[in-house]
Order: sequence, then structure tokens, then C-alpha cells
Amino acid sequence: MPIFRLNHAVLYVRDVERSVAFYRDVLGFKAVMGMPGAAFIQAPGSTNDHDLGLFQIGANAGPSEAGRSTVGLYHLAWEVDTLDELERLAARLADTGALAGASDHGTTKSLYAKDPDGLEFEVAWVVPADLLDEQALAARERIGPLDLTREKDRYGPETKGGIGISVPAAPYGGAR
Repeated sequence: MPIFRLNHAVLYVRDVERSVAFYRDVLGFKAVMGMPGAAFIQAPGSTNDHDLGLFQIGANAGPSEAGRSTVGLYHLAWEVDTLDELERLAARLADTGALAGASDHGTTKSLYAKDPDGLEFEVAWVVPADLLDEQALAARERIGPLDLTREKDRYGPETKGGIGISVPAAPYGGAR
């Protein structure tokens, strides 16, 4: 059987409690298990045992140089189900000073942010398959600024994203 999805990622952090608080308070993750110097947390809509393992390496740890002077992982991306949820998270990330940018990739609408250790992540809404059109597909050729108001007007604030792309379409054509 081929690989079919990512189950979890592990991050090295300076302070595990600070990181747990950030992912819990800002993105809604919940701690599912912990031990001294480590925590395992789960995203709100996830069916994984855990989505992130956080391992504390201490306050003196230097920043990640991945992509600047070393190879390494650039970011993890999580998907939300509606543009309203993406907008809610944009406000929450901005309020905490974590929001680093927002982009329109045509078929995805993305926020970029940094956790307390400066580790980057993305939160995205994926245009459902039945709403893909020439304009959305052509826009994949460039990265543009994200205008959430325009996208909510175009697709609807509560339209379930990813259907037929990252989320299987129901056999009868219904949404999740």
C-alpha cells in the first residue's frame, strides 16, 4: 500500500510549555500526552493520534537556519474547512503577532505565520474541485496577495474547502 497522508511532525522547541500554549491558544490544538520536556498535540479537526510532537531543547538553542544557510524543512501546512475559519485565524494570528503573510495561490488561499521559536507554518483553504475554473487554475502561475473579502464573495464564507481535492467527495455529491 502506498503512503497516503502525513500522520505527524516533530518540532524541536526552546520551551515546550510555551509552544503548547501557543498551538492551543492560537490554533486550538489540544495536548493529548506529555512527559518532562515533551508534548504531543492534536489539531482540532484531526483524527490523528497527534499531529505535532514537541521536544524541548532549551532556552539557549539558536534559531533554525533552514532555508537561510542550511537545508531543512521550510514549513508545515494545515488546512481549514471554510474561508470564515481562515479569516478567524488570520485575525487571531495577527492579534498575537504571529502572522507573517497571506497569499493567493489560485487554488489555495494561505496564511503564513511563525510560532514562538520562529518556526514557520501555513494555514490554507483549498478551492473545492467543483468550483475550480480557468481563473483559479491560471492563478497558480503566480503568487498574489490574499483578499479574503473578495474570496468570500466569490466562493462563499461557509463553502467547505478541499472537497474532491484533499477531502473525498461524498458518493452522492454532498459535502462533509
